[in-house]
Amino acid sequence: MFLPLRFAFTGTLIGVLLLSGCTKNTDGAKPIARAGGQLQPVEVVTVSRRDLVESLSLVGSLAPNETAQIRAEISGQVRSVNFFEGEHVVKGHVLVRIADEELRAQLAQAEARFRLAELNLKRSEDLAQARSMSQAELDRVRSEHSSVEAELRLLRVRLDKLAIKAPFDGVVGARSISTGDYVTAATTITTLDDLSRLKIEFQVPERFVERVRSGSTFTIRSQTPEGEISSPGEVYFVSSIIERSTRSSQVKGFLTAPGVGLKPGMFANIDIVLQVRRGALTVPEGAILTTARGAQLIVVREQGSDKVAQFVAVQLGLRERGLVEVTPVKEGELLENQTIVASGVGALILFPGAKLELRPLRREFQIGG
Repeated sequence: MFLPLRFAFTGTLIGVLLLSGCTKNTDGAKPIARAGGQLQPVEVVTVSRRDLVESLSLVGSLAPNETAQIRAEISGQVRSVNFFEGEHVVKGHVLVRIADEELRAQLAQAEARFRLAELNLKRSEDLAQARSMSQAELDRVRSEHSSVEAELRLLRVRLDKLAIKAPFDGVVGARSISTGDYVTAATTITTLDDLSRLKIEFQVPERFVERVRSGSTFTIRSQTPEGEISSPGEVYFVSSIIERSTRSSQVKGFLTAPGVGLKPGMFANIDIVLQVRRGALTVPEGAILTTARGAQLIVVREQGSDKVAQFVAVQLGLRERGLVEVTPVKEGELLENQTIVASGVGALILFPGAKLELRPLRREFQIGG
């Protein structure tokens, strides 16, 4: 008597399952967990509270604290250059002198007219007091006196501008003129950089701009011939507009402890802190089981003398260096110091109520000490 094909196949499958369920390991290892209640070895850790930092990685360029292109306000021939390239100068140091003979002559003329105007004013006031001069004539003399005085002040200002001075302490750059050159307001004589502290300029994408503000901290990393240099910093300026071409906003910050070797113009990587989450519940990323119903953790519960698996739905938050913030969907289902399955949750054959054999997480997979 022959059985139909489907019944023959079913009987064979049941026989294979029964045989496999009775098979024992010959190498002394513990049996694999099955629905019959045998233990499943798992590596575990405890849920911990940590401070998580959300940061954003960007790139930027170093810049001096202040920089200025030195130009002449009044055209003329260079009489002397009073600095060396690369020299450190202080505010008010005369960098260049322009020939001033013509202005000094005009100043001497103005001083002579001013002295005469002062004498005329004194006589006119005496005559007016003696009622020998009309008020209108006195007002005219006073106006002439004021006009000559203003002309004298103007010439002194123009004469002072022929001595081109450093506007702040700094290091002068390369010069583009020599004694005898004729300079105008368009001529760049040299540059002056204030290197007392460095700042960095970078662009922040528009979706992160609202989370960057004055006082936000960051760390820069830059390569130098001596190796990588790291330095902390703080934001002092965030642009109020978003640039259409880049969909980002300009941000500037000062380096609080610039390392030796950093120079303006250098490229730097920036890690800027967006937010700090204090005391967040954290687990290793490998402990997260992603399912169609969302993220879950496998929590170890005690059931009599056994350790069994319980699946707890969680919401994920910040991530940092292999850790992820978790919040239980149902309040109270996940607490600090609870034991959870730490790794390989997607490859293990686990189900609610499965009996577990707990093992510590291997050292190479431990995070955060």
